[in-house]
Amino acid sequence: MIVIDDKTGYNSLHLLYVKSGAQNSGNGYKIWRAIEELHPETRIWETHTPYYDKRNIHFYVNRCGFKIVEFFNPKHKDPHQTSETAGNIPKENNYFFRFEKEMK
Repeated sequence: MIVIDDKTGYNSLHLLYVKSGAQNSGNGYKIWRAIEELHPETRIWETHTPYYDKRNIHFYVNRCGFKIVEFFNPKHKDPHQTSETAGNIPKENNYFFRFEKEMK
């Protein structure tokens, strides 16, 4: 799921899911490249992932070119987070990275 802001060009990737049997064959990267191509007006892409999800971190940073720009934790909460934890995530796992990718 993506959210597009036509006025600012600051767009968000909220969810990118590849079915478990289709992982590790470049499908996630192909999906991401197709999203980028569909939205060439994007100035910056943003997404988030839990700190413990090493595969996601590798994918976004090393494969897709995102940079980690912020680390959310109990002492530095996401300003959009309205409750003690994000979603149904246990309190002890409420640590997230925020990524951005600046488009040229």
